[in-house]
Amino acid sequence: MDYRFRFGALAPYTDEILEGMLLTLQLSVLTILIGFTVGVVAAAMRTSSAKPLRWIASVYVETIRNTPLLVQLFIVFFGLPSLGLRLTAGEAALIGLSINLGAYTCEIVRAGIPSIPKSQLEAGYSLGLSRLQVFRHVVLFQALKAIYPSLSSQFVLLMLATSVVSAISANELFHVASFIDSRTFRSFEVYSVITLGYLVLTILFRVTFAAIYWFVFARRPAR
Repeated sequence: MDYRFRFGALAPYTDEILEGMLLTLQLSVLTILIGFTVGVVAAAMRTSSAKPLRWIASVYVETIRNTPLLVQLFIVFFGLPSLGLRLTAGEAALIGLSINLGAYTCEIVRAGIPSIPKSQLEAGYSLGLSRLQVFRHVVLFQALKAIYPSLSSQFVLLMLATSVVSAISANELFHVASFIDSRTFRSFEVYSVITLGYLVLTILFRVTFAAIYWFVFARRPAR
């Protein structure tokens, strides 16, 4: 039995590995944009004075946060076709991940809202702003600044969680790794290289989020 490492056996698959990293990056960025939007809307609903909106947002958040991501993906990919809605693996992955991220983002954003001084909220209302306008112009920016480290960490975890979508044959880095492993039978070498790929993506995300914090939040004066 050959116990020698043969990383050279992966050389013919370099393009596939790089393409898998690019697809993972694209899926992650799209999911973050959609999931963040969903999360902010859900947070606004959970803090709304309208009881039906709070109830809908609460059911959504508790359902998603207390069920496995893999099950959610299976419902989207395998369950929705029974209702007449057929999706590609990539579309199902994007929808499932976005819904999942939205629930966690909602709770993170909601946790930052109490950090806003009540005097600022009262000042907004005294100026004739509606509750939604106060949330948008007074609360949101300061809340995001307070919870940005937690939010960016959640986005990094989301990027790593994209590996789960290989279970529905969505084309990303881990799916590419499984394909290469089935062709080369060099499991250690394949998954070592893929681990390095995820590490590179993680560092890229953290550097990007640090730069965003500097340009969006750190340079802005405190209100």
